[in-house]
Amino acid sequence: MIKKTANFFTYLFIFTAFVACSDDDDNGPDPIAVESSTATNIPAPQTGGQGEPVGGPFTKFSFATGAVTTSETDWDIAFRGTSIAVNGGAVTGTDDEPERNGDAGVSIESGTFADITTVEGLTFAQDADGAFAIASGSDNGWYNYNPATFTITPIPGKILVFRTHDGKYAKVEILSYYKDAPAEIDAMSDEARYYTFNYVYNPNEGETSLTIN
Repeated sequence: MIKKTANFFTYLFIFTAFVACSDDDDNGPDPIAVESSTATNIPAPQTGGQGEPVGGPFTKFSFATGAVTTSETDWDIAFRGTSIAVNGGAVTGTDDEPERNGDAGVSIESGTFADITTVEGLTFAQDADGAFAIASGSDNGWYNYNPATFTITPIPGKILVFRTHDGKYAKVEILSYYKDAPAEIDAMSDEARYYTFNYVYNPNEGETSLTIN
């Protein structure tokens, strides 16, 4: 027979409280909802082209804020003309490009936007000396150029999956390269170098799902 003294009940109370606190700590904070949105008219101006050296600053974009940023470090992807840079790897050597100081990378996948539900099994490429991870040129990366109509259109079924500069994940479906995303493009009147794209971003560290809950 155990004699239940005052000290015994004090010990039992402390032990129970410790276990309860430990369980609470194990649960951790609730995950943040996976975000789905559309970025509209992200400018990508450039100088030069058509045989002249290409230059001009890149427009940097952050998935965490869903907006253009001027931060030197807190950016994930950046746009200039048809070139898309990632904040990971090394500078390519082109003029006026931003320094890479994150761990961003990209995997170019085929399928519908809804098909890409996780980053498990994907391999992410980074920018390198002499080459962007997303290759330039018609039918090489994300777009086709039609010389008959002088228009640039996204390649159907090309989905860009990104690891962000701080190790989170997002997927992007580029919808248009023209201001206000016209359904029928007139290269003579529609202003180019404006990106509109759908994206899904998972802000939870260590989470690989790209599915909206």
